[in-house]
Amino acid sequence: MASASVARSPSNPQLVLRPQDLVVLLRLALDPGPAPTYAALGAELGMTASETHAAVERAVAARLAIKDEAGKPAVVRAALKTFVQHGARYCFPATQGGLSRGLPTGYAASPLNAQIRPGNDPPPVWPWKKGTARGIAFHPLYPSVPEAAERNPALGELLALFDAVRGGSAREQALALTLLDERLQP
Repeated sequence: MASASVARSPSNPQLVLRPQDLVVLLRLALDPGPAPTYAALGAELGMTASETHAAVERAVAARLAIKDEAGKPAVVRAALKTFVQHGARYCFPATQGGLSRGLPTGYAASPLNAQIRPGNDPPPVWPWKKGTARGIAFHPLYPSVPEAAERNPALGELLALFDAVRGGSAREQALALTLLDERLQP
């Protein structure tokens, strides 16, 4: 049963995950210890505390996370891994644009850039005014992802791997899924 604090439309009571929920889940999956406060998590991810709280509530309702007795969230790693491998790319399909300055993602970012030689096409980049790479705009799951990735490189790698899953070639997807599987182990 979903928490009462998860907002739903009176005309459509169906709960729907949002892209930022996956960003929050991947960030929480990085640390096995107690979760940071919603305010700290929001500051790190470029979201408000209420956005991170709502993301956790939706994740709990979707059984991708649980809360302990103190109300601290924890990722259900097996469920998150299954969702990322088999469903998330269909829920959050890749959206690309034209040439842009930004931060490399997908095969152009670590760790895939060590395994895949770039072709002649421009690499995928998250559009970002502080970015140093030029490539094809690959819109991130949430607008603040480039800043969050800069603050937390391990999170940036998870998000870049997910971008390879949702928008890469079959080879890129297979490599990214293997690396995500390793990183999301319990």
